[in-house]
Amino acid sequence: MFLLVALAGPAVAQTVSRPRTPEELGYRHMVVMYGRDSVNVLVLSQPGEEKQKKPLLFWVQGSLPTPLVLYDRQGAFPVFPFHPKAVLKNCHLVIVSKPGIPLMADVEGRDANQMFGRTAPPPYYCARNYLDYFVQRDVALLRYFKKQPWVDKSHVVAAGHSQGSTIVAHLAAVPGLVSHAVYLSGNPLGQLMSMLDESRQREDSVAAVATFRRWQTAVTHPALADCVGDDPRSLFGFGAAPLPVLLRAQVPVFVGYGTRDHGVAGDDFLRLECIRLHKTNFTFREYTGREHNFFGFKGGQINYDDFYWDAVGDEFLRWAGLLPKIK
Repeated sequence: MFLLVALAGPAVAQTVSRPRTPEELGYRHMVVMYGRDSVNVLVLSQPGEEKQKKPLLFWVQGSLPTPLVLYDRQGAFPVFPFHPKAVLKNCHLVIVSKPGIPLMADVEGRDANQMFGRTAPPPYYCARNYLDYFVQRDVALLRYFKKQPWVDKSHVVAAGHSQGSTIVAHLAAVPGLVSHAVYLSGNPLGQLMSMLDESRQREDSVAAVATFRRWQTAVTHPALADCVGDDPRSLFGFGAAPLPVLLRAQVPVFVGYGTRDHGVAGDDFLRLECIRLHKTNFTFREYTGREHNFFGFKGGQINYDDFYWDAVGDEFLRWAGLLPKIK
């Protein structure tokens, strides 16, 4: 469940020489210490307004360990799935690099959707690729940024897609940490339920049994980090249902999902639970006929020309008060 398919389509082509630093693309590159780890962060602001006090949108990546900035001879791929130009008038954007993964990568002549999924990540990444690390790191980073003079600490939005949404669920449950949370294409019943739904739809009982076996291994060895795919330690955290954590959130939460995503049953169940528990701080937006990355379908196949991220982004950004509401 990756996002690179979305990035590969609307890449912003540039005619200038190939960028080799984030600054050439308008980003501020910051290194923030978390314990002994040096964490690479990109900050995107309206040019000339980098020090102006504004709300903060903290974007949490999905699962694939890719560099933040991918580029080829034509220019750079977008870092954020939605076009950020309009929202920069009202906020700063922050995105955090995966641990041990280069900040930038030249993908000239290669398929960015394939090259990172087939390459074994470094041991440094594997040692940190689990839910508790990402949550604790991001809590520390959010507290750091809320102390910066250019951040309006009363208006800090945490947003994430796919696996990033699980991290956001935990951030939203920390009292006083964020003002709003955006949970996109997550499964409140856990990552494994999405995998099982995919197997059931294909009537692939072998794949379903393999999923149960993987979960049994993760439960038996929850600290095992062997760097083979989603190893047991990673699976143990992200495979568990974040539903109870989500329901602890007291801040406004935007839940967006496609009705043809494999996690749709979990999102619908969360909605039912919010009704039962009289939880009024949740806003649900279902995108009919769209899959995990909000693409539509044509002839029974995903239509990668039907890019819908800008519409999704526009909706949750307006909901979070980062764009003016349409009258």
